[in-house]
Amino acid sequence: MRIGLLTSGGDAPGMNAAIRTIVVTGQSEGHEVVGIPNGYIGLLEGKSRSLDMTDVQGISSFGGTILGTARSDKFREADGYKLALQRLGELKLDGLIVVGGNGSLTGAHQLATAEICQVIGVPASIDNDIGHCGLSIGVDTAVNTIVEACDRISDTARSHRRAFLVEVMGRQCGFLAMRAGVAAEADVILYGEEDRDEASIILRIRKVLQNSFAPGSSKQRVLIVKSESVDIPTYKLVRRVKEHLTVDAPGVELRTTILGHVVRGGRPSAMDRVIAQRLAYAATLACGHGATDVMMSWQAPDDYGQETPDPYVRVVPLADMIDETAKMMNGTSAILKKRIKLLRKVEDILGM
Repeated sequence: MRIGLLTSGGDAPGMNAAIRTIVVTGQSEGHEVVGIPNGYIGLLEGKSRSLDMTDVQGISSFGGTILGTARSDKFREADGYKLALQRLGELKLDGLIVVGGNGSLTGAHQLATAEICQVIGVPASIDNDIGHCGLSIGVDTAVNTIVEACDRISDTARSHRRAFLVEVMGRQCGFLAMRAGVAAEADVILYGEEDRDEASIILRIRKVLQNSFAPGSSKQRVLIVKSESVDIPTYKLVRRVKEHLTVDAPGVELRTTILGHVVRGGRPSAMDRVIAQRLAYAATLACGHGATDVMMSWQAPDDYGQETPDPYVRVVPLADMIDETAKMMNGTSAILKKRIKLLRKVEDILGM
């Protein structure tokens, strides 16, 4: 087979491990693997280059993606979609593997429905906002990066008896704030799915500050982890809380750190490399066996998806992924509800 490969959307640590695995597995199966640069933009431009072992040697330890990635507004338009189908035909691909987030995989589903070639998705998104996927490529590294930053911030916060608010990525999903916040022993975790209004968020932070820095308290720091999915901007939230600091916590300063794209970069963790390798391996074999319009899922629910020889990998229809992702975004996902319920129990136990 002649299999195309592209990485699309936001970069995620572990993408290169997926690229290498697809090339290695493809060659071992007798396939030609063709890399398409810069995501769907490269596809629309008809660009490609054959990939072999010399191109991917040692890349699993690199962050980002050697193929480059981008978001394409043109691809979403009717004319752009038609051009993409034309390019698929011109490239004479038998299969296409798309490594990316929910938007990229939605595009993969659209291409698959045209039946020009087989299309397989591999989930990669640090936000972990892909339906029917327990962990996507890049999540573990991003969480570790946040936790390390929070640990360092906590060191200086304790030294000066301060409060810190740390904003992390997650435009539509608060998973990073949830998981990293618990791991870093945050006193408050704020995420959009909780759907608190501005007044209740401020009141919650004020109560934590009052209790933590009350006379006689030995507590030396307060850590607040906020997802960018929370509607109230960080600068405004901090300004509103500071208005009450002289009453709530006399002598205590509230500082802010916005981690931003620091969370995206860096060498992928061992776990992200393994997840990427196993998903990519399954995707390449599935393509060779005639599968199409599906996504390889890491740790999908035990009762969902088609099993593979790997007990941690399942085959999920892309249409089902899109449907579940929409439910995650609008708050109706059963899995999301369980996640929030569990976090609220943890908050009660830890006194967040």
